[in-house]
Amino acid sequence: MAARVLFRSLSSNFSTAKPFFNHSTRLSLRPTPKFYFCRKLASCRRLSAALKFTDKHEWVRVEDGGIGTVGISKFAQEALGDVVYCELPEVGKKLAQQDEFGALESVKAASELYSPLTGEVVEVNEQLAEKPGLINKSCYKDGWLMKMTINDPAELDTLMTEAAYERFVRSMED
Repeated sequence: MAARVLFRSLSSNFSTAKPFFNHSTRLSLRPTPKFYFCRKLASCRRLSAALKFTDKHEWVRVEDGGIGTVGISKFAQEALGDVVYCELPEVGKKLAQQDEFGALESVKAASELYSPLTGEVVEVNEQLAEKPGLINKSCYKDGWLMKMTINDPAELDTLMTEAAYERFVRSMED
């Protein structure tokens, strides 16, 4: 998948990079426009770098205004299989970090959901009531679970970055 994104990025910018691949072109001392090669990758990286993960496989993305969007990781949704039911909290419910806030049921298993941060639920993903499979199709975008206020921003530092979470998942597979 990453290779496909890289290929698309390079191919879409090939016309600007083509002179650099021509063997007959003499070496130039002008600075090379490296930004052409990483423009799309950098924007994707910034988006994913904003995600923080728990050891229970929930993620949170902090949005403008101090609101956190919460969901489950790709690893968790793949382990669950096809999600068939989603139980979410009511708007206004106050949660402490690590509090259970709901559950997911799939054809394979059921799993509790735990709050990554302390705060109050301000919105739940109403689409999941009729289409719980959104979690499997788009766990980081359309399959989000809830939005909550963030009472203690310092709690974000206790969560894992994407790279740390990937190492955590790999260590579980060993």
